[in-house]
Amino acid sequence: MNLQCSVHDVSLNAYEKCVEIARNLWWSWHPEVVEIFSLLNTKRWRELGHNPIALLNEFTPEEFEQRVLELTLQARIDAAFRRFKNYVSQRPIWARQNAGVLGSRPVAYFSLEFGIHESLPIYSGGLGVLAGDHVKSCSGLGVPLVAIGLFYEKGYFRQQIDANGNQIEHYITTEVENVPFESVEDKDGNRITVTVDTKDGSIQAKVRRVMVGRTPLYLLDTDVEGNSQEDRELTNALYGGDSRTRIRQELVCGVGGVKALRALGITPGVLHLNEGHNSFATLEAIRQKMEDCGMSFDDAARDVAQQTVFTTHTPVAAGHDYFEKGLVEQTLEPLYTSLGLSLDQFMALGRRNPNDDSEKFCMTILGMKLSRYANGVSNLHGVVTRRMWHCLWPDKREEEVPIGHITNGVHVPSWMAPQVKDLLERRVPGWQEESIDPKVWAGVYNVDPGELWETHFALKKRLVDFARRKLGRQLERSGADSAALDAAKHILDPNALTIGFARRFAEYKRAFLVVQDEERFDQIVNNPERPVQFIFAGKAHPADNIGKDVINRLIRVQRNPRFANRVVFIEDYDINVARHLVQGVDVWLNNPRRPLEASGTSGQKAVLNGALNFSILDGWWAEGYDGYNGFAIGTGKTHTDVRKMDENDNAALLETLENVVIPTYYNRNEHGLPIEWIRLMMNSIATLAWRFSSHRMVADYVNHAYLPAAGGTSVHMYRG
Repeated sequence: MNLQCSVHDVSLNAYEKCVEIARNLWWSWHPEVVEIFSLLNTKRWRELGHNPIALLNEFTPEEFEQRVLELTLQARIDAAFRRFKNYVSQRPIWARQNAGVLGSRPVAYFSLEFGIHESLPIYSGGLGVLAGDHVKSCSGLGVPLVAIGLFYEKGYFRQQIDANGNQIEHYITTEVENVPFESVEDKDGNRITVTVDTKDGSIQAKVRRVMVGRTPLYLLDTDVEGNSQEDRELTNALYGGDSRTRIRQELVCGVGGVKALRALGITPGVLHLNEGHNSFATLEAIRQKMEDCGMSFDDAARDVAQQTVFTTHTPVAAGHDYFEKGLVEQTLEPLYTSLGLSLDQFMALGRRNPNDDSEKFCMTILGMKLSRYANGVSNLHGVVTRRMWHCLWPDKREEEVPIGHITNGVHVPSWMAPQVKDLLERRVPGWQEESIDPKVWAGVYNVDPGELWETHFALKKRLVDFARRKLGRQLERSGADSAALDAAKHILDPNALTIGFARRFAEYKRAFLVVQDEERFDQIVNNPERPVQFIFAGKAHPADNIGKDVINRLIRVQRNPRFANRVVFIEDYDINVARHLVQGVDVWLNNPRRPLEASGTSGQKAVLNGALNFSILDGWWAEGYDGYNGFAIGTGKTHTDVRKMDENDNAALLETLENVVIPTYYNRNEHGLPIEWIRLMMNSIATLAWRFSSHRMVADYVNHAYLPAAGGTSVHMYRG
């Protein structure tokens, strides 16, 4: 078989090899392959959203071969193709040594969104990107896992800022022919579809597959002939519509996802629910077990719970789905009837107090009750989550509540700049092969300080160029005059201390905190000897008027002549914008209200590129900061009065910025190097890069959750 494949592969021309590479998202975390696509036509590569299939579709095979000849790309394409084929054909040693029983019964990982790459826009932010990084690391480590989600033809909204500084939402339909879908058929060659029943009719969903390296991602799509128009549009947009849309999307993903696995002949050993949105998957698994084995609901629920891992990502109430009893009955009657449950019995599964008929049905509670392995996503979040859901285990002390934590991490190859990667390959032998070994990362101290600083400065200049292009396009679209367009070409100074803030614009994340005192902010950013500049990005949920107002206030600051060239807001935050920011800023700012940041991963991405974190001691930074690898805002104290807490944190932020961050950055030696700053950069990379990688995260899930769940053993998840 392998010999036949190799003979076939040799016969492929450059165009066919690139097409095969483009149809697996493996390319997206290999910058040397990305560069090949970019070189073919850099302008169109950007305009097409970095989509290689769309780019290749613009060439005939003959035109492509001519372009390859002109650019002398044949050898690079051949090398990339060999790497790709070797990668997908091998199972890593780590999996063979550590994944055990999962080889025959894989993990089924359910998530309502996946952020793999900007060319597949089925994510909104951190939750989806975390899911994407999880899938990539399972591919890298060889962990047997299949991912299940929904295909949103219009994805999440595209953000534009209008002339008045307001966020405007636009939805753009994804051209399906430019998505690397593979045909999904049963053993008889029939296209696989699944049926999900509701009280007012059945919903059909076709099953699509995208390969993410070695890991298959199955996406359900309800745009199927025979569905009602409402149901055909059910998977149109991520987080669009009302509660009826939301519960039906979650029903299709959970119940439909488990049915799809059966149709595919996949028998999972573990169900991993990435947030409560996916908790209906447990109910279909219970129903199948009742049907297959003649078990009662209670016995089947006990068995399914034993193999279910539930991860919650937020201590914020708005992050948990609640549904009215009438909507539950209208949508889920066929499901709970098939489980032998009455409506009241079913509602009890999603209530804190099973007997309180006024209480809504909560998806997080359902997930907690029907799993034996539950976790938060940082040490502090584990503590907060045990306190938050203590009511579900009233007979236990808070510290005994069976909810642990596994701290989130990020996919190193996806987020580390190629320039940093090249530097480490020269100076830190073995760092990629042993990426979760702290002893290997200590080799960062062998890097020449000047070389590290030059690498960082080159990335910073790249970010400035990117910001100028983005801002220019924003201004041009909004009808700005020629003077404003010319000014955009010169905005930002690569030599100035550059601070980045980019995330979802929820109120608790306090994007406006640093600008609260405009007079003091003016003194900081406009210091002629030690200037500071800020780059902001982020979307507010379409229904979040408070978040939209924060964006509007920041735009007004940007347009204020006092802050010209010192504050920039980049619209339409996505993976591409995030990549440029985390790779180019000097400082990554994060100032949520503690303890509402469950983990946060953007700062972990910045670590990989030498940027220093400047953050409230919340989420992952509460366990990552050691006093020598970045900067802390405050001491971790909170206040019961939110206004007082904001005042305290604002004061601590500005004091540390003025008296520690800025002086350290601008303190240069005789060669113009900020030696103390560079030492902090090295400390940050050495102490944090291995610890907060998604490879380490996935290894923790395998050891502390997947193997016990698949093997039927009962162990408590790690609680630190």
